[in-house]
Amino acid sequence: MTSDTREHILVCGGRIIHHKGFTATGLQEILRAAGVPKGSFYFYFKSKEAFGLALVDYYQSQIAEQVRPILKDASKPPLARLANFFLWFRTHFEQEGFIKGCPIGNLIQELGDINPAFREKLNHSLEGLIRFVARLLQEAREQNELPARLEPEATARYILSAWQGALIRMKAVAGPEPLDTFQRMTFEVLLA
Repeated sequence: MTSDTREHILVCGGRIIHHKGFTATGLQEILRAAGVPKGSFYFYFKSKEAFGLALVDYYQSQIAEQVRPILKDASKPPLARLANFFLWFRTHFEQEGFIKGCPIGNLIQELGDINPAFREKLNHSLEGLIRFVARLLQEAREQNELPARLEPEATARYILSAWQGALIRMKAVAGPEPLDTFQRMTFEVLLA
């Protein structure tokens, strides 16, 4: 058994859960997709819930790996980096047909109010992103790029809440309009 097997199970199971949801995805379906026996699954995960909690960490690390270069690109001003962060996601969601939404946001909607362990793990994930966005906004403030009326942390919380709302609408319309509206209102109105 290798950590590659563990990651393979997370990748295969994660694809299904991202599309169908955690509750609607059965363990047998995950095992079939990963091509592993039940014993291999239980070698890495004590339960389906433990798998789901590990999946949150996996999603978080994979997303961070993809967007970190965008957010840390010091050749661009902070607000441009933030705009590019959301545009990267728009491109990603376009490739998915604007239907799957954010895997973390989907799990929050599905499990956040019924499973305390998931709620805590998912909230921790969002708080990490809020802190990162708040740091970018603070950097923008220090460079006189952020309007003085905006407090970085509260603004970061608002922006990420608006983004999650846009993702819900995106799934409902299966199109880019909510994301485009979010981008325009955030960067041409709120942060202008």
